[in-house]
Amino acid sequence: MTKILLVDDETQFRESLAQRLRRRGYDVVDVDNGVDAVKRARTDPAIDVAILDLRMPDTDGIQTFKEIREFRPAIQAIFLTGHGSIESAKEAGRLEAFRYLQKPCEVEELVQAIEEAKAEEAYARERHEIPHRVEKESRFAWWIGSHNSRPLFIVLGVALFLAIVLAPAPERLVELVSRPKSQAAAGAPADTILGYASYQKMAPGETISDYYSKKHGLEKKVATAEGKVEKRPLTPEQVAFRAKVMLALILLCSLFWASGAIPAAVTAMLVAVGMYFFDVFNPDDIAQAFAKDAVIFIFGVLALAKAIGKTGLDRRLGLLLLAPARNLTLLLLVFLPLFSVTCSFLSEHALVAFTMPLLVMVYATAMRTAGIKRDRSLMVLFTLSLAYAANTGGPGSPAAGGRNAIMIGILADYGIAPSFGQWVMYGLPFVPVMSFAVGLYFWLVLRPRIQVSALDVASVVRRGSERIGPVTGQEVITAIVLGIVIVLWITCSETLGMGGPVILGLVLLNVFRVLSWKDMTSIHWEVVFLYAGATAIGKGLAVTGAALFLADSFVHSLPDFLAQGAGLAIASSIFTGVTTNFMSDGATVATVGPVTVPMATVAGVHPWTVGLATAFASSFAHTLLIGTPSNALAYAMAKDPTTGEQLVTIGDFLKHGAAVLVLSFLVLWFWVILGYWSWIGFPPV
Repeated sequence: MTKILLVDDETQFRESLAQRLRRRGYDVVDVDNGVDAVKRARTDPAIDVAILDLRMPDTDGIQTFKEIREFRPAIQAIFLTGHGSIESAKEAGRLEAFRYLQKPCEVEELVQAIEEAKAEEAYARERHEIPHRVEKESRFAWWIGSHNSRPLFIVLGVALFLAIVLAPAPERLVELVSRPKSQAAAGAPADTILGYASYQKMAPGETISDYYSKKHGLEKKVATAEGKVEKRPLTPEQVAFRAKVMLALILLCSLFWASGAIPAAVTAMLVAVGMYFFDVFNPDDIAQAFAKDAVIFIFGVLALAKAIGKTGLDRRLGLLLLAPARNLTLLLLVFLPLFSVTCSFLSEHALVAFTMPLLVMVYATAMRTAGIKRDRSLMVLFTLSLAYAANTGGPGSPAAGGRNAIMIGILADYGIAPSFGQWVMYGLPFVPVMSFAVGLYFWLVLRPRIQVSALDVASVVRRGSERIGPVTGQEVITAIVLGIVIVLWITCSETLGMGGPVILGLVLLNVFRVLSWKDMTSIHWEVVFLYAGATAIGKGLAVTGAALFLADSFVHSLPDFLAQGAGLAIASSIFTGVTTNFMSDGATVATVGPVTVPMATVAGVHPWTVGLATAFASSFAHTLLIGTPSNALAYAMAKDPTTGEQLVTIGDFLKHGAAVLVLSFLVLWFWVILGYWSWIGFPPV
């Protein structure tokens, strides 16, 4: 039931209107002054809409609404007054009042305004991240809650976290973090404990617990019998405890992110809380774990996308990118494969950032043309198909991401690293087939639910470009800066990273007054925090040995038929494909590769079979936002342009991402590993 706060100092009018609204099913609270109205609005969270008189003796309607909005930013206001003026109407509009009506007003007109205001209140709650109310009469419904407020999942997550942290550390985990690094002979398989890239810097005889303690300043000062003070590393049991904390954190965060138990950014902050209070890192290292290059890159690209959209450059780019998409079928089955192949050689994250605003524009145009308010299925189709097509480009070439370079480095340790051309020969055929499968999935699953009957994406983008007229100076500046950023990404990403060039681009755009500071701060910060938390989890899992323990446990649990031949490549892809949804792709390959590639040598399997399968599966980060920046960027932009409503949820990624993950495995196994790889073979070792 919609609850209304009716504020009017005319007693007879107020009581009469309240009675008429109650007869139409509304719950009405009526007060005769602004002070009581503010008190009631602040203490009664069930109020959805406020109907306010403009002139009242103590506090007028405008001031009353200002004070109400300080406490309840989502409440919608309908001004109903007999003393209207142009000035008061302008002021009401400035305060974003929902409607301004003159007395006398027909009740049916007022009821229609109330219903529309109620719908807008729901959108406002989402914009302000206010949980939707749950009826108190249903205890079960209260426990399930609503998005960003789910008590059942909060309690469940805390219980699982404590169960893992308080449980004894597995013996195998303690053994791994206490095993010393050996001095391997030339050409011999690497140590199992070299799963994390940073462990390559360990001295012979040094253990993970020793290295972790020293590198992150966790050694304890102890007084010796001679009266000297020396630093001693953490014991293997103490390091194993911290590894358990990281395993518990990833389980807790995954549950919270998937269920929407609390806001995603707050969940990311829990990572820092856990790391701090359980002494996983010192405060400076926690800050460094959150401020990774990928996080700066996401912030920069979101801000850069603001400039591209602000100047209209996105529409010019759209003429090139979306030219084949004359309808949804061509978008899904022709554009997506071409887009994926492009992502094999250019930054898929940047391409998503440039293309997603175009699809949002197409969505808005389609809504206006069809005369409907929203079509969530269409936005879900645009967002997820684009993100998954970008992810699918990962196996195409070594230029597609750092994960591929890491695998080349691992294989180089065995003297059998593939060249750029060889990688393309073994990886690129996967890309168009898999992206076609992605498009076909969304064509079959979501296209029947879309309300828009026909949609020519290319013509919408072309008309949008024509509507803004000739190219402006700001557009030229933005294009030049964008070109500089892309060149630096291609030529200097190994030294400058992905974040450095885009930050340079933002500075240049600000200097040339294309982008303001307000534009830069209006990005979707929740996504930035979300990805920061994910990178921190990945680092914590790696340095404590927790990720190595997971990989080792998986490998040793394999049945015989998956521990040899193509089965080992399939098993490695399963573990990598699942793990990469919770850790960064690079960290996953760096953890899994050094464990599985030596097993290939022992099992008599060509190392490329396992190595390439592991690298390819690290692109299957489809189920969670934290898996890859492409997911996070697409999600950040998937909002209704009119209402600001978040049209794509984390649940959409989880549901459709799980299906696409299964499809990715099937294509990798049957088209690649058991298909053309067995046909073209591998070079002799």
